[in-house]
Amino acid sequence: MPIELYNHANHVCLMFNDLVDDSESEAVQANQFLIVADGEGAVIDPAGQMTYNALTMAMHKYFPHKNLRYILASHQDPDIVASLNRWLFSTDATLYVSSLWARFVPHFCTAGRTEGRIQPIPDPGMGIPLGKGMLYAVPAHFLHAEGNFHFYDPRAKILFSGDMGASLVPHEEVLKPIVSRADFAMHVGRMEGFHRRYMVSRKACRLWADMVRGMDVDMLVPQHGRYFKGREAVGALLDWVENLDCGVDLFTEANYRFPIPVY
Repeated sequence: MPIELYNHANHVCLMFNDLVDDSESEAVQANQFLIVADGEGAVIDPAGQMTYNALTMAMHKYFPHKNLRYILASHQDPDIVASLNRWLFSTDATLYVSSLWARFVPHFCTAGRTEGRIQPIPDPGMGIPLGKGMLYAVPAHFLHAEGNFHFYDPRAKILFSGDMGASLVPHEEVLKPIVSRADFAMHVGRMEGFHRRYMVSRKACRLWADMVRGMDVDMLVPQHGRYFKGREAVGALLDWVENLDCGVDLFTEANYRFPIPVY
């Protein structure tokens, strides 16, 4: 069953976290999201082939997937849009993705299927009309992809944060939001290794954290693992990540050495 992150006055935000069985898959756990506003729908980071059938079936309780208006992709990775060909075949939806990746994601599709179906997002981001309101593509460049966007729903006050805040946890733990600084302190070990390797630099993390502090965010929901509910938990994440040495901050000449070791 999906998690209802928000449901009020014809506006629903859903998180799907368990469409692939951990025991039967070698793939990393991933969350998918559906926003339905005034009868119009947008799916965020719909993932790959393994989730497509289950996601479209699960969506039908809330919204007929064939009527989908948008596919919103935080970046170009397979766990984000590897199922793109099937979505474009079964719906009339438009894909929103960074302008850096707009000519790369067609490689997931049959020739010609993406023609007129991709809206490149410029680096500063953009507004995306949905129902009677707007969603916003928010810059998150180099966190971790060169062209990377998070998606903000101002009505629900939710920031769908892609890989930022991601953690590697069993499916049953995804259901438990982080709600306090104490929760965050116990959880951070599930995040740290991923963020130190996948996020590009402390500078990018700091710029992003400063931006989010200026937004009205009650909930921050990553694409992997547990989510952050309430200002205290969101603040704990921002305080941690803006001071995180990661990516190129940690690399030295030892990481670029030849000959390659033999194992």
